[in-house]
Amino acid sequence: MKLIKREEYLEKLKNIIGTPDIKVITGIRRSGKSKLLEEFKKYIKTSVKNNNIIHINYNLSKFFDLRNYTDLIKYVEKHYKKGMKNFILIDEVQMCEGFETAINSFHAEEKYDIYITGSNAFLMSSDLATLFTGRTFKIEVYPFSFKEFQQYYNYKEIQEAFEKYVYEGGMSGSYLYKAREEKFQYIKDVFDTLIVRDIKQKNKIRNTDIIQNLANFLVDNISNLTSINNITSVLNSKNIKITDKTINNYIEYLCNAFAFYKIKRYDIKGKKFLSTQDKYYLADQSFRYALLGTSNMDYERTYENIVAIELLRRGYEVYVGTLYKKEIDFVAQKQGRKIYIQVSDDISNKDTFSREVDPLLKIQDAYPKMIIARTKHDNYQYEGIEIIDIANWLSE
Repeated sequence: MKLIKREEYLEKLKNIIGTPDIKVITGIRRSGKSKLLEEFKKYIKTSVKNNNIIHINYNLSKFFDLRNYTDLIKYVEKHYKKGMKNFILIDEVQMCEGFETAINSFHAEEKYDIYITGSNAFLMSSDLATLFTGRTFKIEVYPFSFKEFQQYYNYKEIQEAFEKYVYEGGMSGSYLYKAREEKFQYIKDVFDTLIVRDIKQKNKIRNTDIIQNLANFLVDNISNLTSINNITSVLNSKNIKITDKTINNYIEYLCNAFAFYKIKRYDIKGKKFLSTQDKYYLADQSFRYALLGTSNMDYERTYENIVAIELLRRGYEVYVGTLYKKEIDFVAQKQGRKIYIQVSDDISNKDTFSREVDPLLKIQDAYPKMIIARTKHDNYQYEGIEIIDIANWLSE
């Protein structure tokens, strides 16, 4: 498989070398965590003087004997070299029974620089503080961005590349397959494994049909405002008997496993979060087409999903804005900066353009405002609002 260096993630890892934290690489299944760790290992070998790397990849048969934390501890201690900079790199750490005991022991000794990856269902953000007694530093790996997609395929024409990215997305394992139906089958298998194996095993779910139905509902309703009560009512109407509490728990499992991202609503005028109706976005838009087909493309909601994940990838805190009963697709904040964003498909129609621009014009503060749409033109401005083509914005 062709590999590309994911420089932004590598740079984050480089910047934390030598810190006392337990570095945890997380993200959805098949997003490239293992390949990132391998690239980081190469960097250490060539750039860190006096290094000693203890690398354990539980996917390889030669490490099958280290499936218990006591064996793992013995192996690491055997390969420790005094007077050198000792790095521990462990891939798929959850495959070792009692791994947290071993990692906490290594951390307490203060003589290792520790980096681990694992199944997203077992190294959830909510679990890290409970699992590890030491401070953790989390690096979340997302599926390929549009820029990485372009780099992988060496696309020169940006609009053509974007049209393919909308369908094929960022699950790079699917790039090995030539036919779109084969790509979608790979992507569907990844999603099904995430639910049937990872989430079921982690949360001891007996009946996976219910969580599968819930996942399909959320996939079909990306970018729509959704409430727990509404989901329960819809599923109950299909003779799927489930309670609000179970729905809430299952959605939490799906989000903790990085299949979906929950975006809360924020009252711009009142400067407060709203407790009802959130939005859920897929980790990668290709899951939607792999699971539900392409008969209903609904480009506008797909573009909104792409923008949501890209904002998260770029490190923004993201909210859905409300102002005078109007919706602003995204309020994105980072390091004191704020951007208001509307996402659309075709804004050439006067009424559609007015619908998108009017809520932005009503915002009183001076933070930047933009409409991201499929214009296929250069950027321009309308009354201080930047209008930018989505492919151009993703390539910035």
